[in-house]
Amino acid sequence: MEMLMPLFMMAAVVAGVTPAERLLSAHNAERATVNMKPLAWSATLATDAQRWAEKLAKSGQFNHADGADNAGNHGENLWMGTRGAYTLEEMVGSWTNEKRMFKPGRFPDVSTTKNWMDVGHYTQLIWHSSRSVGCAIVANRSDDYLVCRYDPPGNWVGQDPFGADTIPPKRKGAKKIRH
Repeated sequence: MEMLMPLFMMAAVVAGVTPAERLLSAHNAERATVNMKPLAWSATLATDAQRWAEKLAKSGQFNHADGADNAGNHGENLWMGTRGAYTLEEMVGSWTNEKRMFKPGRFPDVSTTKNWMDVGHYTQLIWHSSRSVGCAIVANRSDDYLVCRYDPPGNWVGQDPFGADTIPPKRKGAKKIRH
C-alpha cells in the first residue's frame, strides 16, 4: 500500500512562510512580471486540488481531472516529480519556464513551437481573468504530485491570455482546451 502524505506534512514552513503562501507567492511573482493582478488563495480550490492530488498519488497516474473530479470546471495545472527532490518554487517554476516558448496571441496560437501544450501551464498561471488559486501537494513512495486549481479558468479558445480585446466567454458552449 502506498503511503500518502498531504501538503502540511511534506512541505515545511520555511522562515515562517507556509506552503500555501510560498505557492501563492510563486504564482504572483510571475503574474507581476506581465502586469496581471495577483491571485488570491482559495481554501475551497485547495481542498478540491487535495482530493485530486490524493487520487493521482494513490493510483500513480498523471492526468487532468474531469467530470465529478472537477465539478467546478476550474483551470488546473499538474506537476509530478521525484519525491523530495524539488522545492515548491521549482515545481511552479517548471510552469513559468514555459514563458520562453510563449508568444503573444489568441489562444491556442500562443507558442513559438506551434504547440499550445508547450505553454498551457504558463498561460493558465498568468490568465487575465483568473482571480484565485488553490493548490495541494501529495506524495506516494516515489513521487510528489502538485495540483493547482484556478478560478475562473483560463486557456479559452480565441482569447488573448492578457485580456486584450477580449469578450468573456459564456460558460455554456464556450471552448476550453485542457492538457
